[in-house]
Amino acid sequence: MMSIFDFSDTAWVREGGWARTKLVINLALAAALTGGFLLPESANAQAGGSREQLEQMFGNISKQTKWDMSKDMLWGYFFTNPSRGPLDAAAKLLSQSGYRVVDIYLSEKEDASAPDLWWLHVERVEIHSIDSLLKRNAELSRFAQSHKLASYDGMDVGPPEGAKR
Repeated sequence: MMSIFDFSDTAWVREGGWARTKLVINLALAAALTGGFLLPESANAQAGGSREQLEQMFGNISKQTKWDMSKDMLWGYFFTNPSRGPLDAAAKLLSQSGYRVVDIYLSEKEDASAPDLWWLHVERVEIHSIDSLLKRNAELSRFAQSHKLASYDGMDVGPPEGAKR
């Protein structure tokens, strides 16, 4: 069963629970809802997607949008943790590295007894190829591990109109 969770104007297409996601990209739906594409972390793949998944994402963007991926795009990156404190510290460090902090927020729970899950959303206007995005995802995964965050959960992309640099 697929469900869509809307966080900060970004539609998250998810299958299953919060802790891990199975990569489900319905690009037409995501584009219709948000004007952006999201590639969450797969349970058994590199955070942000494997080369094959990124090739598919770039191919679908090319076929289904008029975006020029060789130009600046707004890339959003997402981290999770069961408590807010480490995300506050990570946000400060990422901000010093040129990322804009969009939000730190607590997920709504379907079950009140479920553990808390906090999200950090940062973004940056930049150009990515498949290779550079693989490198960025690996870098952000290492960042999450070194700062003892629960996960680097993946990224989304959209046109940079009105984005702050």
